[in-house]
Amino acid sequence: MLRNKAGKKKRYISIQTKLISVFFFTTAIVFTVNVYMYINFNRMIKRIDEIYVSNANSNELQNGLNQVQNSMSEYLNTKSSDSMEEYFRSEEKYSGMLQALNDTIVENDNMIMEKNIRRMSESYLSLTNDIIEAKRGRNVERYKVLYEEAGQLYSYINTYIYTLNNKQFQNNSENYSALFATLKYMEVVNMVILCIVALLNALLTIVLTRGITRPLKQLSEAANQVAQGNLDIEPTETESRDEVGVVTGAFNQMVLSLQAYIRRLKESLELESAMKEKELMMETHLKDAQLKYLQAQINPHFLFNTLNAGAQLAMMEEAEKTYRYIQNVADFFRYNIKESRESVSLNQEIEIVDNYIYILNVRFSGEIHFRKHVDESLTNVQVPSMILQPIVENCINYGIRNIEWEGYIDLSVYKERNHICVSIRDNGTGMSEEKIQKIMSSRQKEDDSEQNSNGIGLDNVIGRLRLFFGIEKVMEITSAGENMGTEVAIFIPYEEKENGHV
Repeated sequence: MLRNKAGKKKRYISIQTKLISVFFFTTAIVFTVNVYMYINFNRMIKRIDEIYVSNANSNELQNGLNQVQNSMSEYLNTKSSDSMEEYFRSEEKYSGMLQALNDTIVENDNMIMEKNIRRMSESYLSLTNDIIEAKRGRNVERYKVLYEEAGQLYSYINTYIYTLNNKQFQNNSENYSALFATLKYMEVVNMVILCIVALLNALLTIVLTRGITRPLKQLSEAANQVAQGNLDIEPTETESRDEVGVVTGAFNQMVLSLQAYIRRLKESLELESAMKEKELMMETHLKDAQLKYLQAQINPHFLFNTLNAGAQLAMMEEAEKTYRYIQNVADFFRYNIKESRESVSLNQEIEIVDNYIYILNVRFSGEIHFRKHVDESLTNVQVPSMILQPIVENCINYGIRNIEWEGYIDLSVYKERNHICVSIRDNGTGMSEEKIQKIMSSRQKEDDSEQNSNGIGLDNVIGRLRLFFGIEKVMEITSAGENMGTEVAIFIPYEEKENGHV
């Protein structure tokens, strides 16, 4: 029999994700290796270029010295302004080159030679300047003597530069050989790394394809057995966390479902008679519920008929106050059982509040003082039923019932901008801001059973008003603080039509 083996739930990884992951992983390795090789090769090439910079500088320095000597000789021969300008340009350029040479005391032979070349060159340039001045002053004897001295110094400087260049070339050749050997070594290392990456890529590909094809072979074998009618097979185990694993799990579940279906089919015959008996019992309970529902509809009408009979009896006995009280109670309960979705006029809502206040004043000997300020032209607007009485009831139960001073409830109806405002205000105990926020957010559930309530709370009133008018701001509750009373204001959208109707 096929059994489900419980195990730890594995994270799902699709085949596409696996392939993309392997591709990006190997690509990232190859890219990293190539970047590493590129950076190192560029670094080596830069170092090789830097090796022969000193030789290039020495050659440039020698060329600059030759230009000074040649331009001076040219001026001495021609005494032209062009040759003089050429001399000064060459002299300035060569002076700039001398600034890059060593001028400090060091133990390095090359640095010492640079210092000597700089000192001799400075003396040489001083001599050439004197020669030019002597030539311009027509002092032939002086410039000839100076010219010979300058020629000797020029030869010494050339010899020093040549010797320095040879030494630098020898040192640079040794450095070049070392760098070239390092470059060859890096080339071998990089080739080894590329071979390792290629092998790793091939290994990952083999492992990935085996993880996909092996469970598929196992699944195909199991499917062939099921196709031949053998459902008593062992579950197809798989460690795959991709589409193959999902298909394998679905196949195992399908076989389990087929086995369970066959068992249920066998058991259904045994349960058929029991099910029929249960259906008969359900029909009996349904008829009983329907009967109780009809009785619940009859009871309110029986109550109204009883109250009306009592009112008629009180009228016949000329008990006018009793007649009026019973009549108000009957009207109040008749209005109270209307469907909450049924709309009524605002005037009807105010009338039921009058009935409610009358009934309470009979019960509590006129302790509730109720005052109205109503614009009668606005009371024909349609509103949901039972929206004012629960608010007045809330004012009495939680506002003025247990106060030590005389309690008042004021009801006002007036127009304000584009809506009709119905305000119900009391001078009772007031309401905290926290409680106001709970009521407005429908998180305050009043326990009305203890206060002889009609079961309709302020959250119910707010919800029905929002549904009826299709707007969010339908009510506002304000209280100045403890023992400062509470005002509940209802906002009814107002639109006056051309015929004068609201």
